[in-house]
Amino acid sequence: RPNHIARYRENNRIEAKKAAGGFPHSLWETYSAFANTLGGVILLGVAEGADKSLYSVPLFDPQELVDEFWDMVNDPTVVSANILQPEDVQILRSGKNAIVAIFVPRASQKYRPVYIGGDPYTGTYYRRGEGDWRCPRHEVEAMLQDQKMHEIHFYLNCQDQRKSGMIFILSWSDSL
Repeated sequence: RPNHIARYRENNRIEAKKAAGGFPHSLWETYSAFANTLGGVILLGVAEGADKSLYSVPLFDPQELVDEFWDMVNDPTVVSANILQPEDVQILRSGKNAIVAIFVPRASQKYRPVYIGGDPYTGTYYRRGEGDWRCPRHEVEAMLQDQKMHEIHFYLNCQDQRKSGMIFILSWSDSL
């Protein structure tokens, strides 16, 4: 089967990591950046050539990388939110090599900022071009404010639903 990965380049939606020496801990900055920006795919077992084309490299144990990823993404000391579904992490093939593809969606307002470590001010990243950049404090504060507004709207909607439910019960019992 031909290797189609060579036609892709790293950009604001694709990040390649060799992962030849095991789990790349720099993955978490990219996870945060993709979640806080437009989303993207992290490819483990993929390297970038001198011409910027991508190519697959052998991974020692792709399933072990997947298992380690799931353990870590569910650990709140590593990352603030797991925004993935099981189908978002897949082992694919490129030529003779396995690739681990992690499809990171844009996080909903409820979860942003998605940050690494315990501090949103030092662990929140965004994606620009091929790079992951630490968010400035005012951007983090804006995301935290948006998150609070989401919580307030959710609370008010729940209150409205309870009230309409109570009105329904009262009007129904009045008609008995």
